[in-house]
Amino acid sequence: MVDEIHNENCLDTMARMEDNFLDLTVTSPPYDNLRTYNGFEFDWKAVLKELYRTTKKGGVVVWVVGDATIKGSETGTSFKQALHAMECGFNLHDTMIYHKNALPKNHNRYEQDFEYMFVFSKGKPSAFSPIRIPCAYAGTTPKGTFRHDGDNLGKAHKPNSVKKDKIKGNIWRHANGYMQGTKDKIATKHSATFPEQLANDHIISWSNENDIVYDPFMGSGTTAKMAILNNRRYIGSEISEEYCEIIKERLSTV
Repeated sequence: MVDEIHNENCLDTMARMEDNFLDLTVTSPPYDNLRTYNGFEFDWKAVLKELYRTTKKGGVVVWVVGDATIKGSETGTSFKQALHAMECGFNLHDTMIYHKNALPKNHNRYEQDFEYMFVFSKGKPSAFSPIRIPCAYAGTTPKGTFRHDGDNLGKAHKPNSVKKDKIKGNIWRHANGYMQGTKDKIATKHSATFPEQLANDHIISWSNENDIVYDPFMGSGTTAKMAILNNRRYIGSEISEEYCEIIKERLSTV
């Protein structure tokens, strides 16, 4: 089962898994009418329930999702999924934002240029290796005032100098679209490619080497590819035979 892509419904794949089996799941499931995945539909309530059963204590599920706009209003399905995951037992460990390129459109609202990245954990995450970025004011000493009790302002007490780096924020900007999220031409045969760097950064953040990383909606195989490149084991489910052929071709070059 491990290090294989299974051409089937992910519920069938997970049915063969033991309880507390997976270390990390990184996936972007079909949502509303934005992604049809060759016409296949999925029961997200059942999928989240099974993910909770098969995820190890301390394991994490990264669920990247957005909402369709129907008759001028967003569906809110993403929030429904997050709430259901919590009903299944997951903690909503972090609500992250994937900021992507937005195609210009003419409508009566601002451009939709992000998706949610819900980070669900089964208890406290057992692995966390945060990505760090340089601090803009490294080495300087903060000056000014801070608020005491009530409305009284006072000077800061012996402030420390700004460190050279810090943990990256939870809004991640990644290029997407043709030959931007990946330079892998094989992946572009799929209609909704997943940015490689996004999958990579979640894998190194929430898992350790040799951990098992799962994607129940493998698509073009990005999660599996980045798991291999980061010395993780992988499992993928993909119901579309056409997409499985894309994955097989893509992974053969890794």
